[in-house]
Amino acid sequence: MKQLYIMLLILLSFGFTDCSNDIPPEKEKPKDEQSMFFPFKLYPTENMWTFIKLDTRSGKMWQVQFSVKDDDYRFEIPLNTTALATDLTNGRFELYSTNNIFNFILLDKIDGATWQVQWSTKPENQAIIPIKRPKF
Repeated sequence: MKQLYIMLLILLSFGFTDCSNDIPPEKEKPKDEQSMFFPFKLYPTENMWTFIKLDTRSGKMWQVQFSVKDDDYRFEIPLNTTALATDLTNGRFELYSTNNIFNFILLDKIDGATWQVQWSTKPENQAIIPIKRPKF
């Protein structure tokens, strides 16, 4: 019986071993904190060939398409060339997907402004539309 208690103590002591030094410091940072250092971010769309590139400082966006066929299907076209902010804080803007595969919501994380962003391979179907806030 005494040997059983000793074995139990040994097993329990392994459960309380400090393993915090095993994790490199860069792995401990939250993902959002890491991305705050970089001004650009790529967001996937439901179309496997298409991404949206966002300048997280200004709100400018480009539709990026890649291809395994040829250069005609590989391009980057502007969705929004107008800066939506002037202070150029990294991480200020972020895109959120919606249930509509062609639409995202762009959020200004500093002042709360939002826009509907619609991407398309046809320029006439591309849009960035401010979402009005109610006046209280």
